[in-house]
Amino acid sequence: MFLIADIATALVALIHVYILVLEMFLWTRPAGRRAFGLTREFAEQTKVLAANQGLYNGFLAAGLVYGLLLGPAGYAVRMFFLGCVLVAGIYGAATASRRILFVQALPAAVALALVLAAR
Repeated sequence: MFLIADIATALVALIHVYILVLEMFLWTRPAGRRAFGLTREFAEQTKVLAANQGLYNGFLAAGLVYGLLLGPAGYAVRMFFLGCVLVAGIYGAATASRRILFVQALPAAVALALVLAAR
């Protein structure tokens, strides 16, 4: 069960690294605009805001990786960062796009449940 919880946590971290790349480096490029449904003009106008969002997603990923590297001692760290991802996903789904619920919040909730069950 510990291995499954670790894999789920790592997948959530990888999702957030991917979001970091999209928001910080690909926001104005075709792949980034397509991922978020943006026009070229809007992407250009908001690229600094997107980079800031990407940085925060990177911090979430870093916290999850740190919790994994700590092994069993990282339980509280993982719980905290998975909880942050879950809250961010719920907020994003309520305010920006319902899709965020499935891309961000649901994986975090599953990983959170698995980490709890493995304890």
